[in-house]
Order: sequence, then structure tokens, then C-alpha cells
Amino acid sequence: MTITQAKPSVKKRPVFPFSAIVGQEEMKLALMLNIIDPKIGGVMIMGDRGTGKSTTIRALADLLPEIDIVADDPFNSHPTDADLQSDEVRQRLLKGDNLPIAQKQVPMVDLPLGATEDRVCGTIDIEKALSEGVKAFEPGLLAKANRGILYIDEVNLLDDHLVDVLLDSAASGWNTVEREGISIRHPARFVLVGSGNPEEGELRPQLLDRFGMHAEIRTVKTPELRVQIVEQRTDFDRNPQQFLSHYSDKQIEIQEQIVRAQELLNSVTIPTDLRLNISQVCADLDVDGLRGDIVTNRASKAIAALEGRTEVTVDDIKRVITLCLRHRLRKDPLESIDSGYKVQKVFREVFGIVEEE
Repeated sequence: MTITQAKPSVKKRPVFPFSAIVGQEEMKLALMLNIIDPKIGGVMIMGDRGTGKSTTIRALADLLPEIDIVADDPFNSHPTDADLQSDEVRQRLLKGDNLPIAQKQVPMVDLPLGATEDRVCGTIDIEKALSEGVKAFEPGLLAKANRGILYIDEVNLLDDHLVDVLLDSAASGWNTVEREGISIRHPARFVLVGSGNPEEGELRPQLLDRFGMHAEIRTVKTPELRVQIVEQRTDFDRNPQQFLSHYSDKQIEIQEQIVRAQELLNSVTIPTDLRLNISQVCADLDVDGLRGDIVTNRASKAIAALEGRTEVTVDDIKRVITLCLRHRLRKDPLESIDSGYKVQKVFREVFGIVEEE
């Protein structure tokens, strides 16, 4: 396999460093766990306006190490992992072609509110397909997001049908486009991150349940922290490079921690009694289906891997279970989402934890 050097990239715009973001621990943890294990199923972030949702997501994407891709492939296909390759790349490999390999920053794709299904999924040029006998496909945003992050701001204002399409692709890892009897599919393995303001309406419970985790963020109330955030932003805007250099060591440390966690993840185990207790919590909370059980197990493993351990502890479960279950308790669309009190109460009862005075 021939390896070619990637072309020098254009100098990119400075991004506020992830390690400098003050507070919002719930959101940062949920995002990191989904990067470690994308099969957790994405994050729904709900909170006040101006709380740094977009800034945090972009900062995390910028923090991640570059990935190897097949240089001339529009789907960011992986050079060796067949599950992350387009059909065209697989065929080229079967023919014994040498694939040019390049490195690329983990893609972070913003989905605009007014996007059509064709813009999201891609389109097939039927005329060209019929006249020339080739599958003329124009890739959409799902193709660009493969192996990266797909971010939808104000997802609660997006058409339900489009949210369904995105969640289907995120769950299956593939996007299929069918027009006039012609079908094309490509890998679409991405971390789906939605954000919104609850004042503008919630997602329907059926759609909300399909997000792996639900993080709540609130405006910082402490005057000292607010001043710190304002000063940081001012310093960054005044001299981005100097600000970034101040946080470079912390950035590298978090990046290495995430990479180690990704490598360790498959070795992490959960003792049987803890798995039984997780399912007991889900049953006692009357959570529909098994998605809550699966996501809590995955997230518990991811947080153990993040901390360099190969066995999940009760404390790991405690830290993720609210994020994994709070949005699965609503039976009525008019109900508000549990802040975490109900989930933690049942967690303590099932795990036999006495609440500290």
C-alpha cells in the first residue's frame, strides 16, 4: 500500500481550547464519552442560550488527533477498517489498487436548520445514471460527517422526519439513498450532537429516547466564575496564539487520555452484580425498552477507560446513569425532563447507598 503525504493544510482559524472551558462538566463528560465510544448514541444538550454549547463541541473536535483517510474518497473512508469504507474503496482494494492515504482533522459538520433531506443524505443524478449507466452520487452532509461529529444546533426546531433520518444513520452507521430504483449507500459513523433551548420546545419523547445521553447546562451564577469566563474570552480574542500556547500541555494531556481510553475500551468489564443493578434501576424507573440499559453499560465502560481502568465501579455508574436515563422517563410530552433527582434516588436504593447527611 502506497502512502502519500497529505498536502499542506491552509492555516486554520484558532479554536477556543477545550481544556480552558470553565464549568459545564456534565456536557464535557458526555461529549468525551461519546468520542471514546460512538456507539453510546450521541448527546442531546439542552440549556440556556449563551452557555458555550457550540464553543465546547468545536473545541472537542479541534482537540482530537488527525485520522487516516483514503485521500481521494469523499466519505473519509478508513484505509484498513472495512466497516468504515465506502463500497468503491472496498472494490478498489479487492482489485489490488494502491490507495493514497492522507491525514485529516476529525470532521465537525454543522447541520443548518433549513437543510433539506437531499442536502443531508446526498442526491443521485437520475438522468446521468440512466444515460451513462453510472451511479452519479452527490454526497451530502452525512458523507462529510463520517468518522466525525455531526452537530445540530436547535435540533428541537428541526423537522421530525429529518431528525429520524439522522438518528437512523447514527444508529446503523450507514446512509442509504434510493431514487427511482437506484440505491447507493455509504458509511456514516458519526457522533450526533444536538443542542437546544427548552424554552423553544422539547423533542418528542420517542425521538429524545434515541439520543444516548442527555446533558443539561445552566448559566453560571457564581460572580467569580463569570468574571473568569469573560476574562478568558477577552484574552483569547486579543491574542489567540498566546492563549492557545498557555493551554497546549493540557490539550495534549486530554488528547492522549482520550486516545488511551479508545484503545482500552474493549478490555473494560462490568461485574455481573453491577449489570443486574443497572437493569434493576431501569426497571424501577419504568424505562421503556432496553436502550437505557445498553447505554448505561456502554457509558460506564467508557468512563472507566477514560480513567485508565479495566473494571467498572459503582462510582462510574453513579456519574453516568443520570445522563443516560433522565430523558427516558417522560411518558407525556408536556412533562419536564427529570433534573436527576429521581434517577439518583432510585440508583441509591438499588445499589444500597446511604445518602450522606
